[in-house]
Amino acid sequence: MVEIFLRTLPFFAIIGLGYWAGRSRFFSQDATAYLTKFVFFFALSALLFRFAATLPFAEIFNARLVAGYLLGTMAVYVLATAIARFRGLDIPTAAVEAQCAAIGNVGFLGLPMLAMLFTEAAIGPVMLVLTVDLVVFSSLIVILINGGRDGGLSAGTIRLIGLGLIKNPMIVSISAGLAWSALAVPVPEPLNDFLTILGGAATPGALFAIGASLASKSAERVQIAAWLSFCKLVVHPACVAVALIWLVPVDAFSATVAIAAAALPVAGNVYMLAAHYEIAPHRASAAILLSTVASMLSVPLVIAWVGIL
Repeated sequence: MVEIFLRTLPFFAIIGLGYWAGRSRFFSQDATAYLTKFVFFFALSALLFRFAATLPFAEIFNARLVAGYLLGTMAVYVLATAIARFRGLDIPTAAVEAQCAAIGNVGFLGLPMLAMLFTEAAIGPVMLVLTVDLVVFSSLIVILINGGRDGGLSAGTIRLIGLGLIKNPMIVSISAGLAWSALAVPVPEPLNDFLTILGGAATPGALFAIGASLASKSAERVQIAAWLSFCKLVVHPACVAVALIWLVPVDAFSATVAIAAAALPVAGNVYMLAAHYEIAPHRASAAILLSTVASMLSVPLVIAWVGIL
């Protein structure tokens, strides 16, 4: 446990450095936005494409892992939605809470951290987890919000979802990399070097951007944020563990990586969606802040727990 904590500490230290820079105004909100854009569209995309293109397709795709992770995540999503509805919340607000409870920071935090903790062999499972989050659950929240407002699923909503997936650089880079891998075409050395250099900026840039963005987050609605953080950091990895170990068993390594990914704090894009639709943005903001701070201890605990299962 102590060893795992010490190995994850540098990642959270960079997040803390970014938080200090944002909080002290050394790094402005505009600077944070542009750093995030650079990481999202360039550095992280280069990293994802290189790994997807250089790994054999058969080693990346694991249908059982996709099914098990989807099952475990959907269980948390349904639980959070049911409790939100029981509290009298409307469907759009319940969808934002469910997204907080089930969608972690896999791209910016999970990809670099889990690759370092579990070696580059973890990249394949992490990309599958990220793809499920982006394709299934990022689409689901848009359906629930627009359907809850309009009373049904419209053609405009379907078009919005399609455009969102096509324009998402993570989806594009993973898909392009997998297509390259499926063709079994070697990546030219100059291109590989270019992608390696550019992708190398993803880890420090993403972690620093997470911290700097947290500096603008509020800690309002702490009780609700604590509940959503508990779902994300404890209930989600537990549900994924049940799914991948007992319901849809996969190999121990893939299960460990996916469960660790499920233990990550609430993703920053949940706040962006909540703010865009003007639905409970402060609630999402508080959940991101609280879960990220708590994950410094909870993530090493989950990884240590998975190791003894």
